[in-house]
Formats: sequence, C-alpha cells, structure tokens
Amino acid sequence: MPFKIISSQCTSCSACEPECPNVAIREKGGTFVIDPKKCTECLGHFDEPQCVAVCPVDNTCVIDTSLPRYQAPA
Repeated sequence: MPFKIISSQCTSCSACEPECPNVAIREKGGTFVIDPKKCTECLGHFDEPQCVAVCPVDNTCVIDTSLPRYQAPA
C-alpha cells in the first residue's frame, strides 16, 4: 500500500520531498502529498519508508489502506 500524508498534520517543512527515491512527493496547496502511482513504499531502496523516517510529526506519513499494496514489476 502506498503511503499518504495527513494534510492536517503536515507542517510543510519539506523534509520528505527530497528524500523520496521515486519523486512521489510534491507540494500542493501548502502541504505535501504523495502520488500513490509513484510510491513504492521505498521497497528496493531503503529498509524504512523515507517519508516516515524524516517527518518531524509522528503519524503524518501513514499507509493508505484504501489502495492496494505496491507490486514490483515482474
């Protein structure tokens, strides 16, 4: 499942944007959003999702359970 950013908790610090290996994070309307089509949960890049690792506000970058889990291309 891709990650999403809880916009009401996002402080717009921009720490997550440069850390995303898939360039899935961008600023929109004063907060940051994750493009679920680009998010791979950092699989194959890092042991931990980088948005979660660098976000200064706990539980702001969370798994979007409404979308299917990322599947690496075969």
